[in-house]
Amino acid sequence: MPEEIANSNQITKSIRDGFGEGLVEAAKNNKEIVVLTADLEESTRVSGFAKEFPERFFEVGVAEQALVTIASGVANYGKIAVATSFSVFVPGRCLEQIRTTIAINNLPVVLVGSHGGFSAGADGVTHQALEDIAITRSLPNMTVVAPADFYEAKKAIISLLNLKTPSYLRLERDASPFLTEESSSFEVGKARVLKEARDPQITFFGYGSILSEVMRAALELENSGIETRVVNVSTIKPLDEEEIIHSARVSKCLVSVEVHQKAGGLGSAIAEVLASNFAVPLEIVAVDDSFGESGKRDELLKKHHLTSSDIKERAMLALQRKSEHILVQ
Repeated sequence: MPEEIANSNQITKSIRDGFGEGLVEAAKNNKEIVVLTADLEESTRVSGFAKEFPERFFEVGVAEQALVTIASGVANYGKIAVATSFSVFVPGRCLEQIRTTIAINNLPVVLVGSHGGFSAGADGVTHQALEDIAITRSLPNMTVVAPADFYEAKKAIISLLNLKTPSYLRLERDASPFLTEESSSFEVGKARVLKEARDPQITFFGYGSILSEVMRAALELENSGIETRVVNVSTIKPLDEEEIIHSARVSKCLVSVEVHQKAGGLGSAIAEVLASNFAVPLEIVAVDDSFGESGKRDELLKKHHLTSSDIKERAMLALQRKSEHILVQ
């Protein structure tokens, strides 16, 4: 699998498509599942559900605050609600409604934010959600999941619906490489090692399609004699603290990578764990206090220093910090 990631000709499929398939599969087994969207039926891939179960599908129009409030009401009266929009709108446009009507009441609503990170591309800064993880992981009762690929998205929506608690699922638009397999295990709250090493110098963490860039960086470092691990942290909350601490103990340094603001994202969550348990150098590779702009995803990754080359460079900085720390001691 790791070597296949480095092959640019590998088969790809959209993360949001995995969500759409998993949603229909879950709904066939549970008649209490209902879906609501804000005029984005096709874009959020709930069109399959709408066709299969029209009596359980509700189009509320371009009104995201109403969307999540209605979803909370539906959930309060015994249903399991899925509310979908672009991630810049859910949670971005309706934090107060999510907090007050869903999170405080601990209701079974899965908020689905599609087009996360730079995957809105040419739609530009107003449609590029780079703050959604920070927003949702700060809310009590909220589970936060960002799948790595098509297969994981399919499993994630089924798992979140079974939890019957408030949750946020971050999806991406573009076709991306398979990082897991159809038979791979998935459990909310558990990280999964994509690449192991006997004596790792660096452990990488990430979520979503950016993990393909992380894997390329890891393999290139491996080819130069630096052993690396790669961990898919698809559940940002609750974070798999056991895996984070284990990685800190077995590696010389850690690197987190995400298409999200540096403040409040996965890197911040990992730093919180390390500060209380086992401190090692951590390099946080993310969007550094900046908004996006109109452009292709690959162009934006390059501008914001999120390519495999950038990740390699930052990993070497983390190793250097570890060496300097040893010398000082």
